Amino acid sequence: MNNKVILVVLDGLNYQVARDCMGYLNGLLEQRHSNPNMRATLYPLMCELPSLSRPLYECILTGVRPVESGVVNNDVVRLSNHDSIFSLAKSQGKVTAAAAYHWVSELYNRAPYEPVRDRFTNDENLNIQHGCFYHWDHYPDEALFLDAEHLRRTYQPDLLLIHPMNIDDMGHKFGLDSRQYRNCARGVDIILSNYIEQWLNDGYQIVVTSDHGMNDDLSHGGILPQEREVPLFVIGDKFTHQECHVKQTELCGTICQLLNINHTKPYPQELLAL
Repeated sequence: MNNKVILVVLDGLNYQVARDCMGYLNGLLEQRHSNPNMRATLYPLMCELPSLSRPLYECILTGVRPVESGVVNNDVVRLSNHDSIFSLAKSQGKVTAAAAYHWVSELYNRAPYEPVRDRFTNDENLNIQHGCFYHWDHYPDEALFLDAEHLRRTYQPDLLLIHPMNIDDMGHKFGLDSRQYRNCARGVDIILSNYIEQWLNDGYQIVVTSDHGMNDDLSHGGILPQEREVPLFVIGDKFTHQECHVKQTELCGTICQLLNINHTKPYPQELLAL
């Protein structure tokens, strides 16, 4: 039985923009009954506070709210103090990999990030054993997905995190209600359309979500619905695809369940067909 997961965190993606602009992912929702293997469901998710990136990476990957984790802003540069999906998977013999922004490396591998040492990581002793990390917000999403697919094909990880940054970058430059932001979301949707069917055929369950949304002030961090409402697409046959409520703090436990590893993280039982 396959227990492999690809987690895609599309940084800065607002829920409504995902619903309106991502035609391929929404197409999977509409054809859900014709191909059970590619069955997909979209859930609205409310991000925790503050609605900032590094605190919410920690929330997604450990299940701990920022005010409890201590990672309360983007300038907290240190290793996580909590069990993560990476540390739990690695300790139980799973292979872990990530193509992600360098803050993920700082949280779970080594801090501070040193580009020459850490940009390309291959170390069985680290929580993220195989990594392609980047430190430019404008690093092309297309290149990031190529990095991720290289890791997947080379190392066959049980857990792969893919974390592109261009949607967030466009939001900070042009705002939520801009063609640049919306078109960037459309572009990522096209990129995903080139990979998802193969990932499913290779036995992966797929989770596509975001850390936070965006506002019209070219920022985020507060409590506006535009900043807090993010999408959660689940794709694969290990999900019930039933109506249910999912919290951002439950994503870590959900992925642990899909990986079939021991953990104490919260997760919504009604989401999973296990």
